[in-house]
Amino acid sequence: MEDEEQLDLASRLTNDHHQSLKLWLRMLSCTVKIENEIRSRLRATFGITLPRFDLMAQLERYPQGLRMGELSKRMMVTGGNVTGITDQLEQEKLVVRVPDPKDGRAYSVKLTSAGRKAFATMAAVHEGWLTEMLQDIPGADKAQLLELLSDMKQKLRTAP
Repeated sequence: MEDEEQLDLASRLTNDHHQSLKLWLRMLSCTVKIENEIRSRLRATFGITLPRFDLMAQLERYPQGLRMGELSKRMMVTGGNVTGITDQLEQEKLVVRVPDPKDGRAYSVKLTSAGRKAFATMAAVHEGWLTEMLQDIPGADKAQLLELLSDMKQKLRTAP
């Protein structure tokens, strides 16, 4: 009977199932490997966590500031996480909360001038690390991967 159950499971899986699973696991393992190295280097070099770096990166893209809910959505973390990270960065004078001009009851978070300067330094070093980590991948392969992943992202967006 056990053989029948395994055969039934196997009959439901197509080569595409297996290939899709392998693709997902390969992408995940590459992402985790790079993320762990970046996380370690950020802490060792700048004494900052990856989530704090990510929050600053979001704010750097929006100099007018972002509301906490928008930061939470963009970072794909809970509002409580964003609040904790913002509190830490505010204590270090890297960000500031300002009243939201559209809603006086809400606040936006902005980088301070010290925050912009610190982030610019970290971002340049971060980019160098990524360049170093991916240096053995030929440019044509990177271009092809970018094209394939862009196509994949588009198809995922339109999937039911």
